[in-house]
Amino acid sequence: MRRLLSALLIVTVFVAQPVLAKSRIKDIVEFEGVRENQLVGYGIVVGLNGTGDALRNAPFTKQTLEAMMERLGVNVRETNLNTKNVAAVMVTAKLPPFAAPGAQIDVNVSALGDAKSLLGGTLLVTPLLGADGQAYAAAQGTVQTGSVSAGGASGSSITKGVPTAGRIAGGASVEKEIGFQLASMDQMRMTLRNPDFTTARRIADAVNGAYPGTANAENPTIVTLRPPPGQSIVGFMAQVENLPVEPDSAAKVVIDEVAGVIVMGDAVRVSTVAIQQGNLTITVREQPAVSQPAPFSRGGQTTVVPQSDLSVDEEKGKQFLTLKTGTSLATLVQGLNALGVTPRDMISILQTIKAAGALQAEIEVM
Repeated sequence: MRRLLSALLIVTVFVAQPVLAKSRIKDIVEFEGVRENQLVGYGIVVGLNGTGDALRNAPFTKQTLEAMMERLGVNVRETNLNTKNVAAVMVTAKLPPFAAPGAQIDVNVSALGDAKSLLGGTLLVTPLLGADGQAYAAAQGTVQTGSVSAGGASGSSITKGVPTAGRIAGGASVEKEIGFQLASMDQMRMTLRNPDFTTARRIADAVNGAYPGTANAENPTIVTLRPPPGQSIVGFMAQVENLPVEPDSAAKVVIDEVAGVIVMGDAVRVSTVAIQQGNLTITVREQPAVSQPAPFSRGGQTTVVPQSDLSVDEEKGKQFLTLKTGTSLATLVQGLNALGVTPRDMISILQTIKAAGALQAEIEVM
């Protein structure tokens, strides 16, 4: 019987403990050097159905068209170009980490001049440059906008979406590889997406628990890793990134006053405070009355006399809500909902509680 009671007690204590929300290390950090690189290029889209740039208003489009035709052996310098089937565009893309030559990546195409639509156009070969000015990819293909645009003879028109911006799926081919040699590195630095002393320390402890002496938390943002002797950095990182860690976060309340959205973290606490919320409505009604002189009176005149009706309506039935020290987020939200407050009123209440020094959290207003 004693053994049975002890087992039941252990099970009860185990069930009563809260389940900790753990995340993988790879989901809360960024690895040094393992990132995307931004690419940009200037190109030209042809084959538009009269919705391209007006060459008189877009001299860069005209110069690009003339230079392209000259490279193809056609001289159009002295001619009067008046086509509207061409548009100058900016082409952007993201080069994934460790992308090898020949890999296909998506590109975005955006009109640079006064083109009306890029629907159905074809982007000609466009080099995509990195921040160092070198070409890492080349883009070409048919632009897909996913928009609808129509117009009538009277000038009326309707547009759904943005016809002057489009996308080419797999429209660029990687021509040059980023010079980042991960295999030759003897250490790797991880950057926390949400810097925090506690989280950085927990990551270092989790890694050292599995691989002693390999991790060091340098600051709230950086955790440095060194692989054990005889193990490659790639294999070591593949094992480390799947270790579970419980991230910590500061108490914070984010308020979007325009949309009326409130987001509160679980660490938000409230000291002892009493809250009462109510609405006071003052109504003033003006009802003009006509005043006439007595019959057969001399010198009397008919006048309009203003009459004001003033009423005050104060919402009843709202009592004080008392929150004790250490009140959690769930209790705070439940109490505010019990008062029947709207999101707008809740924003004012939270700011007032913060002004009173009872809200133990940071408020960020967007």
